[in-house]
Amino acid sequence: MRTALVTGSAGFIGSFVCERLLRDGFRVIGVDAMTDYYEVSLKQRRLGRLLQSEHFRQVEDYVETPGLLMKLFEEENPDVVVHLAAQAGVRYSIENPRSYLESNIVGTFELLEAARAYPPQHMLLASTSSAFGANTEMPYRETDKADHQMSFYAATKKATENMAHSYAHLFGLPVTMFRFFTVYGPWGRPDMALFKFTKAILEGTPIDVYNHGDMKRDFTYVEDLVEAIRLLIDAVPQRLPGGEVVHEGDSLSPVAPWRVVNIGNSDSVQLTDFIAAIEDATGRTAERNLMPMQAGDVPATWADADLLKSLTGYSPKTDVQEGVLRFVRWYKEYYNISENSA
Repeated sequence: MRTALVTGSAGFIGSFVCERLLRDGFRVIGVDAMTDYYEVSLKQRRLGRLLQSEHFRQVEDYVETPGLLMKLFEEENPDVVVHLAAQAGVRYSIENPRSYLESNIVGTFELLEAARAYPPQHMLLASTSSAFGANTEMPYRETDKADHQMSFYAATKKATENMAHSYAHLFGLPVTMFRFFTVYGPWGRPDMALFKFTKAILEGTPIDVYNHGDMKRDFTYVEDLVEAIRLLIDAVPQRLPGGEVVHEGDSLSPVAPWRVVNIGNSDSVQLTDFIAAIEDATGRTAERNLMPMQAGDVPATWADADLLKSLTGYSPKTDVQEGVLRFVRWYKEYYNISENSA
């Protein structure tokens, strides 16, 4: 039985990753601080599902706590690490940047130091499509330059890519950074657009639509993301022999067993079409409050996921209409909203 350490295990994506690894026969060590960035009860419900497995161990603490991860690596000697713990959200990084510094950068440093002492077979670290920043050429490719991040959140995630590369080079640690694109689905965070829009539409209150709706996103269904992560676990980057050239389109480092991989739906969907899918799923019409673009945001994202397919044979495939419908059904069940009242 292989052991996987998953940080952010009670989070939206983390809980899905843990469930998938448990189903695939892994022993899973979860780390989550259960912070109150959003309602802790939602995290507790996610965690409760995981604790039903005898092969799951939960550690409640901050990843940036000095020595915590070092101790866990020494005790558990994980074969695989999936690092998802982070302070999320572009807009909140303007209000509280220090939490991003501590969780995203210091937490990743603690992880890399632990891996240096007790090397796993493969480390997969979450980055973000926001790392592409001010790039306007789309679809985004992993080999595109990503030098002009638009928010402190994005800057911290790009910094973790660089930090992980240095450790991969210096200590031979195999690292895959995955950049995901606007993940959505059941058990999502309340600060995410789909959650907020669904709640408001069902309650009959207006939704805030930024940039007057002229926004495009590569919406990626959570189970598609998790499938990609699971397959990438077995696609371990290898350091190139001396003189060998990186294959065109591959982001593999020429000097380290490190690569970055986009995980997206390879489709850029207009925000107005996304809202229309929620209206169809709820049977309600949204009242729109048109707003200007928010600071730190970008007008569009769109992933080129060819590298993911070449490494794993997999491409995310859930369309927005189906994914939104699944979320709305979950939301109504979770909050005990009957079809009649909705």
